[in-house]
Amino acid sequence: MRIVFWNIRAGGGLRVGRIAAQLERWAPDAVALCEFRATPPSLELARSLAAHGLTYQCTTAEAARPDANRLLIATRFPMRRLRLRVGPGDPGRLLLLASVEAPEPLTLGAMHVPNRITGRKDLFYAAVLAVLNRWRRGPTVLLGDTNSGRPGIDEETPVFGPREDAWLSGLERSGWHDAFRLVRGAVRAYTWYSPNGGNGFRIDQAFVNRQLRPRLRDVRYDWGRRVGRPSRRLSDHAALLVDLQSQMR
Repeated sequence: MRIVFWNIRAGGGLRVGRIAAQLERWAPDAVALCEFRATPPSLELARSLAAHGLTYQCTTAEAARPDANRLLIATRFPMRRLRLRVGPGDPGRLLLLASVEAPEPLTLGAMHVPNRITGRKDLFYAAVLAVLNRWRRGPTVLLGDTNSGRPGIDEETPVFGPREDAWLSGLERSGWHDAFRLVRGAVRAYTWYSPNGGNGFRIDQAFVNRQLRPRLRDVRYDWGRRVGRPSRRLSDHAALLVDLQSQMR
């Protein structure tokens, strides 16, 4: 089973056709999108995903606020959205969870952690840890743009501090491990670059719990096919591809 997470940047805009084509090339069984919106381009992207077999979808996008950055999950398998109390902030933007009835069922989550400047980052950290500390819903992967990373390894210039490190350590203590590090070790990879300084940061991550960890086969980042002259990336974020192996015999 392949899961793709991607921050598509501001709803996709004029890039949605190329984004849809790239997603089709990756051949996912499930897709989680960040900065999905209730705008015509994002809705067209959702229709394209459905046309290519990802017909089961849930989103936090709102017609009343079409330009707001939200989340979308789309899969080939029936799913049921999970509505949990996750504390303060804007849960519609920040967290989306669904129970996926794949051949080997799992829970799939997408999140968008607030920037430090919003004043809500630490509140979200605490809310997520509170939920995951008592998680009893079986094999689960939580993917997202976390605006977080390990100091000294997930950054080209110092940005992450003790609070980011403490949150990631708290996830590990609760049994939630960074899938990329499980597979790739200490390899450096950057998923977003500062438009001003050109500095790279790995802020797009997947966390797997103990029940799902044995099924983890591969994790990689992919910027997709560049287009135009000069060639341009389809988003300011790299996509995250997570491959799970079947345990069925």
